[in-house]
Amino acid sequence: MNIRNTSSVIPVTGYAGDVSPELAWHWVQSGEAVLVDVRSDAEREWVGFVPGAVPLAWKQWPGMALNQSFDDAIQAAVPAGQKAVLLCRSGVRSIAAAKSATALGLEAYNILEGFEGDADAEGHRGSRGGWRHRGLPWRQN
Repeated sequence: MNIRNTSSVIPVTGYAGDVSPELAWHWVQSGEAVLVDVRSDAEREWVGFVPGAVPLAWKQWPGMALNQSFDDAIQAAVPAGQKAVLLCRSGVRSIAAAKSATALGLEAYNILEGFEGDADAEGHRGSRGGWRHRGLPWRQN
């Protein structure tokens, strides 16, 4: 997905909205938001992570079972008055997590394209959008 306007919130139903990786990072840098990485521990360890992001899996590998501690942990991670910007691999789990966080009373946003972006014709990620592709901070162990 090519995001033309990186400074706008795209309205949705069920959570505060979809935002570009660039807008999410701007909010984090300005202290308006907490970045919550909802990928599994294995994904963050092997694929890469955003320094300073709160590591809080929505589902955990293997089996991808829902994290029963998610609700309590996200409420503890996001101070009152701040936004939660949620990041996953491609922007699917982060939607579910944003809906859950919203139901808890948080102002929660999904980060479009996720960490790795959309798959290309060969099924590979990393070249069609995403946090890493857009040159935002990340590291790999």
